[in-house]
Amino acid sequence: QVHLVESGGGVVQAGGSLRLSCTASGNTYSMGWFRQAPEKEREGVAAITRSGSTLYADSVKGRFTISRDNGWNTQYLQMSSLKPEDTALYYCAAARFSAYSLKPADFGDWGQGTQVTVSS
Repeated sequence: QVHLVESGGGVVQAGGSLRLSCTASGNTYSMGWFRQAPEKEREGVAAITRSGSTLYADSVKGRFTISRDNGWNTQYLQMSSLKPEDTALYYCAAARFSAYSLKPADFGDWGQGTQVTVSS
């Protein structure tokens, strides 16, 4: 199966930026980022297909950008204008089909998560 490892999380001041990275081994098609805050359900943040189509949650549009390198083995989430409500454990995920979705159920492989904490 696909193995994914996230990095880049940390503590940042509100209004600041962070760049998350995820390296995947194995074949992947669509990749995405999800987050889960305490006492909340896991929610989709952004997704990208191998053709470059992107999908964003309304709450992060204009602030977050998902990208993927030319080898399609690493994806990134550039987060800008961070807000305290962005604080969550962020997961990298991969689908072995061309999912265009922010539904967790459409992504079968998951990383262990990287914590993002936005302080005021």
